[in-house]
Amino acid sequence: MKILTTIAELMAVSAVTAPKTRGEDYISIKIIDDEDEIRNLAEKMVEYGEKTNRTNFDRDAKGVLKSSAIVLIGLKDAPPALINCGACGFPTCAEALKVKQENEFKGLICAFRLIDLGIALGSAVKTAMNHNIDNRIMYRVGAVARNMGMVDWDIVMGIPLSATGKNIFFDR
Repeated sequence: MKILTTIAELMAVSAVTAPKTRGEDYISIKIIDDEDEIRNLAEKMVEYGEKTNRTNFDRDAKGVLKSSAIVLIGLKDAPPALINCGACGFPTCAEALKVKQENEFKGLICAFRLIDLGIALGSAVKTAMNHNIDNRIMYRVGAVARNMGMVDWDIVMGIPLSATGKNIFFDR
């Protein structure tokens, strides 16, 4: 449905213009509206769940497969906000910078940058809601999109979009 691509673009604008810590923008956005790419992502979600013995990747893949568009929103190369707040578990940002880990996502990520991501996600889904587009923020979509090299961001969430008579993301 072409209108969902337009709504996805408006969601991207909402995410970009959402307020950010110190006015610094590390938000990355990608819109997926190609049927083959959506189907491939859904298939990879099922495979990932089976390979890692993790639950609900197959369940969420069913929603993705029924979606007309997906908005990926994440953070890339977001440095700590350098306020030494300790919210990440380290007393200073300098100490947090020494930690490197990579699982489904790349860490350690500053709590304030994650708040920025949350605000961007909330702004995006608010825009979808304002246009009566069914959606749901899904970490599993982002984890697999990153795993398959669709994006190279540090952390990413996926927001599949649908416009049907019943919200497909709550048939769980």
